[in-house]
Amino acid sequence: MGHGCAHEPGRLSARPAHALSRYALKQRPCASDAPKARMRTSQGIWSLDRWNWSSPPTPATAPSVVLVFGAGCALLRSGALEALRASHPGAPVLACSTAGEIHDVHVLDDSVVASAIWLEHTPIRGVQVPIPSADASWAAGVAIARALAADDLAHVLVFSEGLHVNGSDLVRGIGGTLASHVGVTGALAGDGARFGRTLVGWNRLPAERCVAAIGLYGKHVRVRCGSMGGWDAFGPDRMVTRSEKNVLYELDGEPALTLYKKYLGEHAAGLPSSALRFPLLVTTETAGRGVVRTILNVREQDGAMIFAGDIPQGSSARLMKANVDRLVDGASDAALATTSALDVPPSLAILVSCVGRKLVLRQRVEDEVEAVRDALGPSVPIVGLYSYGEISPLIGQTRSELHNQTMTITTIGEMDP
Repeated sequence: MGHGCAHEPGRLSARPAHALSRYALKQRPCASDAPKARMRTSQGIWSLDRWNWSSPPTPATAPSVVLVFGAGCALLRSGALEALRASHPGAPVLACSTAGEIHDVHVLDDSVVASAIWLEHTPIRGVQVPIPSADASWAAGVAIARALAADDLAHVLVFSEGLHVNGSDLVRGIGGTLASHVGVTGALAGDGARFGRTLVGWNRLPAERCVAAIGLYGKHVRVRCGSMGGWDAFGPDRMVTRSEKNVLYELDGEPALTLYKKYLGEHAAGLPSSALRFPLLVTTETAGRGVVRTILNVREQDGAMIFAGDIPQGSSARLMKANVDRLVDGASDAALATTSALDVPPSLAILVSCVGRKLVLRQRVEDEVEAVRDALGPSVPIVGLYSYGEISPLIGQTRSELHNQTMTITTIGEMDP
């Protein structure tokens, strides 16, 4: 597939003029008495061959880390990464390709955005490992965890290539190796609706088939996360009668792709990208709850469907469709989940939303980011990306999983010693 894209930011259609007051009415905890946050950030956007940075002004020291999210071709060819390293010498950089960029309350296409982060009392360590195929996903997760493991590891932010990975295995490899109290959040990289190539890089030029992660260490960092969907299931439950990890072959004894195409009708011609509008809700008896799974690719020769995460044999599957207002409500609820029981105000919110939500919301896509802003308040900087998969615990749980079609939010803050 082609990878052409412009290097200048392209805004989506303007949001319709309707109020979002229902989100502002939701109760947000007051942080006026919270300890002073020590972490500082500056958000940047690459435009007209230069970086434009927000306040506060950058300190004299190099950032602890810079997170960079952008269209794949813009990351490689625009000069943004080279200029970033020149303006922030010595700062470690983690870059990830996207299916859309989030900068404050704006959703962009074919741009590059960044968040420079200064942490006074929280060491950071990064690592990048190869992931040559989906079968190597678990081993890649174990390698990430072993490289970052330490007694004082508090949280891991992980960004993986998004097409040749089994996200479920990757997360299991990380979570099963680290101590149970260590949080894990992140994303599978995107490539718009093209599904051609996804790129990730830690302190080097972003590349395909690799995973990068950073660990946050010590007792002063505070990380909270929330993850919500907003999709509605429809149609009958189907039994997964043949599958292998993230490859689905049969539903109720029929070729899965054949059955899925019947439901999609005219949308079937647009596979795999059209499948983003109709994910599957997969439920197992042991889990007792469902997870949403998005299709990454299809194989016409054997009627198989390749998903971002596992589709266990013996589980049940139902099609899902979007309710726009519920998607936006889900984003708001995910943000509110990060504000409970705060002992320090967050200094940054990292948003990871699924490309499927973006395609469904269309001209209302900024509504879900506005809902997050209303829930978090005006002072918390926001940066993020649209992805092929989201990594986060479910609300109320500690074990992370791969999600699809969710809005996942990670907030980071830092306390005084």
